[in-house]
Amino acid sequence: MNNIKKLQNDLLKILNYHRNREYVIVCIGTDRSTGDSLAPLVGWNLSKMKLENFYVYGTIDDPIHAENLNEKINYINSKHKNAYIIGIDACLGRSTSIGRIRVNDTPLSPGAGIGKNLPQVGECSITGVVNVSGFMEFFVLQNTRLSLVMKMANDISDLIVATDTHLGDRQVEEYKLISKKRNKFIKLIGDDFKKWVYSN
Repeated sequence: MNNIKKLQNDLLKILNYHRNREYVIVCIGTDRSTGDSLAPLVGWNLSKMKLENFYVYGTIDDPIHAENLNEKINYINSKHKNAYIIGIDACLGRSTSIGRIRVNDTPLSPGAGIGKNLPQVGECSITGVVNVSGFMEFFVLQNTRLSLVMKMANDISDLIVATDTHLGDRQVEEYKLISKKRNKFIKLIGDDFKKWVYSN
């Protein structure tokens, strides 16, 4: 259902406008609700990997949820000045959209699907539709299939890892290009200096 390559391209297009900033991922949810455990599972997956371009907050062991959201965001903002924050969260939607992952060039609005009024998080977001909306949303989240949530968490984790790898490869290529231009400049300067020496 989810085309990880397309999602990666969507995310890279967004990140390309913010290349001089730190990237911070904030996974919002709780392990006390199956559906709402999507983002903490992503955070838990990513915490076991050596990402080079992303800082990750919010895991199964240390979740970020409605009760501590303000405190955690204040801490992140103090630790990462002017960082580009990507919010990840579960959401509810149409029955035909269950299982779908979206990359959005808009802030995350945590808790909106179940009527909670919480501050927006980040500048872009990754959301996963874990169940159907429209009726008893809190109960629906509680009774979401764990197998679906785990598969979606793995897909989002794969998306982040693939993006991290691409960013690393791009930095290597940029370094090679800069080195090539620098060496060419040094050679030109050196040749001009030799000409000056021999002419005097």
